Amino acid sequence: MSDTFTIHAAKTHLSQLIARVEAGEEIIIARGDKPVARLAPLAPAKPKREFGSMAGLVGKLGPEFFDPLPQAELDAWEGKLTDAIGVSLPEEK
Repeated sequence: MSDTFTIHAAKTHLSQLIARVEAGEEIIIARGDKPVARLAPLAPAKPKREFGSMAGLVGKLGPEFFDPLPQAELDAWEGKLTDAIGVSLPEEK
């Protein structure tokens, strides 16, 4: 939805109009009754995140989720590099 403002009103309330544009609105600026400019966001507004929008899309975790990780995987998470047979590799810089 776009609202129309005169040039005088737009100059008076410019920062408020910019905030509305940042929220995704489009503002029309008119000279008298004739529209002459449009304030519009440069990038599309990001949709608001809705709590629970992934409900039902993620399966239930099985009991194996809570099993301890293998040592090689723990080392990888901690930044320790090993090859397939467990030999430590030099760290990359």
